[in-house]
This record gives sequence, structure tokens and C-alpha cells, in this order.
Amino acid sequence: MDLSSAVTEYEAPTQMLLETARGVNEDRIDHRVPGGWSARQIIHHVADSETQSYLRLRRLIAEPEGSLIQGYDEAAWAESDALGYHDLALEHPLAVFAAVRAASLDVLRRLQVEDLERNGEHSESGRYTLAAWLDVYTRHPREHTEQLLEAVRA
Repeated sequence: MDLSSAVTEYEAPTQMLLETARGVNEDRIDHRVPGGWSARQIIHHVADSETQSYLRLRRLIAEPEGSLIQGYDEAAWAESDALGYHDLALEHPLAVFAAVRAASLDVLRRLQVEDLERNGEHSESGRYTLAAWLDVYTRHPREHTEQLLEAVRA
């Protein structure tokens, strides 16, 4: 894997998601496809997921190999009234997403290619390498940008 290209690929979807999310009209923010999440829920999820990614990246780098990488129940978070996925404003989750992506990018730019093999044990999927982390969190905002657009069109 060409680490420099992979880091560039990681960086690219950040602005795409932010621009798409900021462009959603307020009257469409809570629309959703049947059985899917609204744009508001997607934006809150992306902020929470990126926060998880931030911690996972640091664990993979700093902790002993094989350390626990904890999963979480995304659907439960989205349905928790206290977390506000149905009604809280989007200013803070968008700021969290942008800040966490920037902070993770700072770390990624410091890595050596051999660091991509560092690994932990994901509580849901088993062995989890930094290369896998990079792949997942490069795709994640792209996938949710598409999901956002689908929700708004619903």
C-alpha cells in the first residue's frame, strides 16, 4: 500500500461530507428513506463514529498489539433520546466531525508504512489492523454522503 496515496484518499471525503451536510435544507433534514436514517441522524452518527475512529487509531498506534478495539451499537445510539439524534442541532456534530478528521489526519501523516500492520482485537470482528482502520474510515464518510443525499431526496 502506498501510504501517501492512502492518506490523501482518507482526506478527500471530509470536505465532501461537510459540504453536503451543510447544504441540506432545514425542511429536508428529518426526511428519510423507509427504514433508513434521516439526514440529522446520519450527521450525528458520523460525528460519533469519527470520535470512535479517533480513539481506535490512537489505540492501534500506542497500545500493545492485540489490545481491545471496542465496537458499539450504532442503532442504539441513534435511538437514544439523550443523544439527540432526532432533534439536536447539527452545528456541534459537524464541528466534531471536522476536528476529529483533521486530528486523525495529523497522526496519519506521521506514520510509516510498517505501522499499517499494527493491530488490535476488535470486539465484533476480530483482528483489526491499522490498514483496515484506514480503509474503513476512508470509505465511511463517502458512504454516508450518499446516504445523506438519499435521505434528503426521500
